[in-house]
Amino acid sequence: MAGGKHGKLLEPGSHAPEFRLARLDGGTATLQEVIANGPAVIAFYKTTCPVCQLTLPFLERIHKAGTLPVYAISQDDAEDTREFNREFGLTLPTLLDSARSGYLASNAFGISSVPTAFLIERDGGIASVIEGWSKREIESLGGLAGAQVFRQGENVPEWKAG
Repeated sequence: MAGGKHGKLLEPGSHAPEFRLARLDGGTATLQEVIANGPAVIAFYKTTCPVCQLTLPFLERIHKAGTLPVYAISQDDAEDTREFNREFGLTLPTLLDSARSGYLASNAFGISSVPTAFLIERDGGIASVIEGWSKREIESLGGLAGAQVFRQGENVPEWKAG
């Protein structure tokens, strides 16, 4: 969970708030840069969250398809985030929204639990929101990306709260 004040979680049809966050690999990224070439997914997470540990590797598969950008937004510091990405094999772009920065993006989006992912259209409109883990909704994102998210024989739960 993000620290500080929590507004109401933004819903589909809302406009995503602009942000500028540090990139784990250096520099910064803004919402406008993230959606400049079309829809993108942003997914807020914490490194210690078991449901995030389940979700992020599947979002990595969507990212690797290359047609629907996925950005992870860590609520932890750079060191813990790097270790998490290494442990779970994540190569997707990762942004930092930590306590040190006041969880500015998390609070602007109304995050109260993680993982929470948003599909944001090129115009900044929020097309969908996934709180926690939803196999059906992750599969739907995979369909948008042309990615086979789940592999034969994987035992994947249908739903888990964040």
